[in-house]
Amino acid sequence: MGDVLSALIPPAVVATVFCTFVIKLLRNEMAPRTSDGRLVSEVDDAAGREAADAGAARPGVAEAVTAEDGAKGAEGSPAELPGEGTRPAGG
Repeated sequence: MGDVLSALIPPAVVATVFCTFVIKLLRNEMAPRTSDGRLVSEVDDAAGREAADAGAARPGVAEAVTAEDGAKGAEGSPAELPGEGTRPAGG
């Protein structure tokens, strides 16, 4: 019985290492990517850092954008669809 187990240990170790490598490779290759090939998680991390840096460096920028947008920039206001709104006179 001991001879059988000692003979099976090396192939079992090689098979485990091979399967681990294949699983890691597949997980990396099947990760969601953007259209330019970067990983989505890398883009999210970079965007989060940039937003935090921009917010700390320029706190008045968000207020200026909100003021310029007016009522349509407020949360909860519906967006105006193109082609709707005022109709030309005479039609």
